[in-house]
Amino acid sequence: MTIDKTTSPTPNKASLTSRIVIGMVAGILLGTFLQWLMPNGSDKVINLYLFELSLKGFFVDGILEVIGQVFMASLRMLVVPLVFVSLVCGVCSLKDTSKLGRIGGKAVALYLATTAIAISFAIFIALIIAPGEGVNMVANSSFSGREAPSLAQVIIQMFPTNPFESFAQGNMLQVIVFALLFGIAIALSGKAGERVATLFEDLSEVIMRLVTILMNIAPYGVFALLATLFTTVSLTTFGNLIEYFLVVFFVLIIHALVTYPIILKLFTGLNPLIFLKKMRDAAIFAFSTASSNATIPVTLETATKKMGVKNSIASFTVPLGATINMDGTAIMQGVATVFIAQVFTQDLTLADYLTVVLTATLASIGTAGVPGVGLIMLAMVLEQVGLPVEGIALIIGVDRLLDMTRTAVNVTGDSMVSIVVAKSEDQFDNEMYLDPQAGHNIEDIDFKHLKDN
Repeated sequence: MTIDKTTSPTPNKASLTSRIVIGMVAGILLGTFLQWLMPNGSDKVINLYLFELSLKGFFVDGILEVIGQVFMASLRMLVVPLVFVSLVCGVCSLKDTSKLGRIGGKAVALYLATTAIAISFAIFIALIIAPGEGVNMVANSSFSGREAPSLAQVIIQMFPTNPFESFAQGNMLQVIVFALLFGIAIALSGKAGERVATLFEDLSEVIMRLVTILMNIAPYGVFALLATLFTTVSLTTFGNLIEYFLVVFFVLIIHALVTYPIILKLFTGLNPLIFLKKMRDAAIFAFSTASSNATIPVTLETATKKMGVKNSIASFTVPLGATINMDGTAIMQGVATVFIAQVFTQDLTLADYLTVVLTATLASIGTAGVPGVGLIMLAMVLEQVGLPVEGIALIIGVDRLLDMTRTAVNVTGDSMVSIVVAKSEDQFDNEMYLDPQAGHNIEDIDFKHLKDN
């Protein structure tokens, strides 16, 4: 008798969420312990100091650094092929290619609307709490920014002149545009297009199986990343920035737990509590990696196998969201702008704040979903309203932990928009959404069922 390993239960196997949480906690504890073990050795005996240097070089900068960076490199390795292949498959599955413009219009409108709401709410809360008043701090370092792109530049830069160069550079917006055009061409090419579409469906299944393999080693990668991070970051790093940190964190949580559920309820009538519960895996993974792009595989699985969004929708809205949905980053920019203005005692007018909202919303289009990109976007925003860009140096110390939190918010928004668009297009499985066991373990998913019938 043979056993179907694909569908057999795994009662003794801890869920992906449990293992990632264990890896996170273990990494934080180890990193904190190593930081305590390895202080500046000026007051240590020479033998102990040399031992500490050896331990840091071999363990922290060696083993942990290698494991963490190899894991992140593996995630980035998957991003371009996964986005390209899944988008091509999604567009091919849309029998009526005229639907593509309507779906894209809905998704982009929702993403930009939530970003505008996020930064407006952040500025409002920051002005009320005033985290920068009386902080009288002086920046000791500088941060170079770049000019905010105009709308015309954003549109022009969406279209690749050399798609292979776009693949190599990881320019996700250009990859998305080329995938959409390529998918439309396949859908319109008759028998030849059907043969190519079949090839891409097989490629999609192989890539998703590769995702499964990577998900099984995710807890170890998360452990190494956080252990390395917490050898240099501690609560004392916050200092006088603790109020800024708490304001950003508060607005991020409210946006994820209140704004998204309200929008979901208004547009779909679905139970938001089910949505938040099913977002757990993707949110934890996003928090661990601090990268929307790296979380695309998990977000796709959450949307299609837990939420009930058809792959024809999710394969378009999720990669698009990872590229243009920067709600968490917008919140940071709103609070940081108010904070820096107060620290340097510079008053901003209502027109300045409106400029911040428009600039941040526009700049979110085409900004890569990778760690640290929010600081680059913030430099653009500060330059637009005449604030000193070197003020960014004040918040760099706490930005990494906030970056992790806002990435979790971003992927939550990606899934919410995917559900709203799928529901409006009648590409949504309501029974799967209500099923608490749907897609229970990402690593146990049968990826053959990802294809729409």
